[in-house]
Amino acid sequence: MILDDVHRGIQKNKKRKRIGRGPGSGHGKTSGRGHKGYYSRSGSSRRLSYEGGQMPLARRIAKRGFNNRAFADKVVIFNLYQLEKAFSDGETVTAETLIEKGLLKGRFDVVKILSVGDLTRKLTVKVDRLSTAAAEKIKSAGGSIEVLEQPAES
Repeated sequence: MILDDVHRGIQKNKKRKRIGRGPGSGHGKTSGRGHKGYYSRSGSSRRLSYEGGQMPLARRIAKRGFNNRAFADKVVIFNLYQLEKAFSDGETVTAETLIEKGLLKGRFDVVKILSVGDLTRKLTVKVDRLSTAAAEKIKSAGGSIEVLEQPAES
């Protein structure tokens, strides 16, 4: 068998199916829509979830349970190495200063600092939450920490 035989009859650019151009085209008269029926009419289209009258999957599956994601706090996480880069010695780290420096964008409820990286600068940190290891690193660098009061939930 010759390799050319494998590729015989394969077209790289298939011609477009021209519909409704008379009987000689092979797609004339009913234009590939068959006779009568819903899909032969203009304006007929099937809904995305339509299953031919069968009860759709979205209605068959039980809609139960609860997910707390909608009510949970949106926590923005920062690492110590990010603070090292963005802040100079003696500066105060708050949500407002993070927004001013362009590090924080969008909606959030809580700012939390984690201990990834090293901190050599003496910073005053005023945030909602921070890890124990991050607090130790900030204090060992000579900085101070102030954990902001969380509003009581009613």
